[in-house]
Amino acid sequence: MSSHKLTPSTVALLVLPTLLWAGNAVVGRMIHAQIPPITLNFLRWTIAFCVLLVFGASVLRPSSQMWKNWKRYAWMGLLGIGFYNAFQYMALQSSSPINVTLVGASMPIWTLLIGRTFFGSVMSRWQLLGGLISLMGVLVILLRGDISQIGHLRFVAGDIYMIIATISWAFYGWLLTSQKDSDDVRHTWATMLLAQVAFGVVWSGVFAAGEWVLTDWEIQWSLGLVAAILYVSIGPAIIAFCCWGAGVKRVGPATAGFFANLIPLFAAILSVVFLGELPRGYHAVAFMLIVGGIVLSARVR
Repeated sequence: MSSHKLTPSTVALLVLPTLLWAGNAVVGRMIHAQIPPITLNFLRWTIAFCVLLVFGASVLRPSSQMWKNWKRYAWMGLLGIGFYNAFQYMALQSSSPINVTLVGASMPIWTLLIGRTFFGSVMSRWQLLGGLISLMGVLVILLRGDISQIGHLRFVAGDIYMIIATISWAFYGWLLTSQKDSDDVRHTWATMLLAQVAFGVVWSGVFAAGEWVLTDWEIQWSLGLVAAILYVSIGPAIIAFCCWGAGVKRVGPATAGFFANLIPLFAAILSVVFLGELPRGYHAVAFMLIVGGIVLSARVR
């Protein structure tokens, strides 16, 4: 049972994943011209799958209860791995890590809206108000802080891709919590993740094959690219998931959720250090609107 007490070790467990996830966006942007985005996603999860086999291979045994409910894990693999990460890397082809992570920070609001629309979840007035304010923050990003452009808004492809990715993850979140997993699936963090990654690798492989058929990409191999692929495969995909799960168990999902707001801040800092991209004033406005909306949504009805 979670104690909701924030000890230094718990804070570390929740902060480290946000730093790694911010790094995922920055690294994805750094190598966006060297490797096709969907192929990057496929390589990432293929490596993660091989690592996870060491810790959670038992979930793939023929006797595992996972196979009795394989359709659910196939959908989770499609939405959380095949779609979300691929669209995120596609977004980084034309949008900055700061924009991408700020749009991603609106995740709780999309989750509320999708829960109300498709899963019969009740939305309070505070959640509705918070949702509208957070979506205003997303609009600020789309307008690049220039409200005069609202009459002839032109979307950057990366922003649209990230909105699709965020909505995909919101659906994934509802599937994740809509049904209790069997004991052998939720035995450890590795078995739970591997049950989804096993199907996600297949989906991402199919999408990567389509990318190679429909485009003329060429991978520009280098030691830097290999290091980047290893980072996104192990840091954000495995270490972050393990630490985040442990942190959520200690303090609960509501408290842990606020730590996710650190991702855009870390992305901004890392973008300055590694990409030389300075945050703009509208980024701060968007951040305050998105976080403010989430805080309002968390109020007791």
